[in-house]
Amino acid sequence: MLSTLIISLREYLEVFLIIGVFLGIIKKLNLNKTKEILLASIIGIVISIMLPIITFLFSDQASVFLTKKNSELLEGYLMIFSGFFLGYVVFTLHDFFNRHRAKKILDAHEKIKNQVFDLSLFLTIIFFIIREGFEIALFTATTSLFTKFIENIIGLSIGFLISAFLGFLIYLGYLKFSISKIYKLTEYFIIILGGSFIVNGVKELFEVYFDINLKNILPIKLYFLPSTETFIGHFLKTSFSLQRDYSLIFLLILILYFLIIKFFFFKKTK
Repeated sequence: MLSTLIISLREYLEVFLIIGVFLGIIKKLNLNKTKEILLASIIGIVISIMLPIITFLFSDQASVFLTKKNSELLEGYLMIFSGFFLGYVVFTLHDFFNRHRAKKILDAHEKIKNQVFDLSLFLTIIFFIIREGFEIALFTATTSLFTKFIENIIGLSIGFLISAFLGFLIYLGYLKFSISKIYKLTEYFIIILGGSFIVNGVKELFEVYFDINLKNILPIKLYFLPSTETFIGHFLKTSFSLQRDYSLIFLLILILYFLIIKFFFFKKTK
């Protein structure tokens, strides 16, 4: 749920900032096109919400056709894949999509400045918003397999509502802060989630293939943490790989993951 929440928060915040940009442009130029922009925004938002929901539905149904052992194997492999894919998303895909989007928005900005608002620009706004929904569906395609459908919906809904609230305050000028810092914070959370997926994935595969529970190797007891049977304990385990029966092996896997991400993705981005 947390991965869906963070990714949807980031992407939908961009949606509302894009809407705010277009509303701000027509207001500055005294163009009576507010209804057109709002209509395009509503159409785009509805579709952008439906795209990840469809992905969640497919993810929820996929587990029905798997045996317990195959499900555990698939979960282990996909967790490891998801961990590295999230790192790739943060340092490569996000940058690519943002640069491409910025260019398109500048082109649309110039078109509006020339007093042009036609069907193509209307569809462009819809496309901008739909693409954010597509990115959410893409980025959560594997991570959504590990949580229930309702949990993914809750994460998506919370991310959307927080983004809408922040975007509204920003548009009214009541809230002023660095958007880049918000994006940077979400990137850190996504990387931490990726590390958690790697730890849980490796742990799952060792249990299935070798009947070895890694938490029993070089154990570290964190008795102050709640039990994994509780909601908070389960949340900490799945999102941050933290649990009472911790292990030095888990910590070493996390460190190795961060080093790999830094070497292959962060260095390339810089």
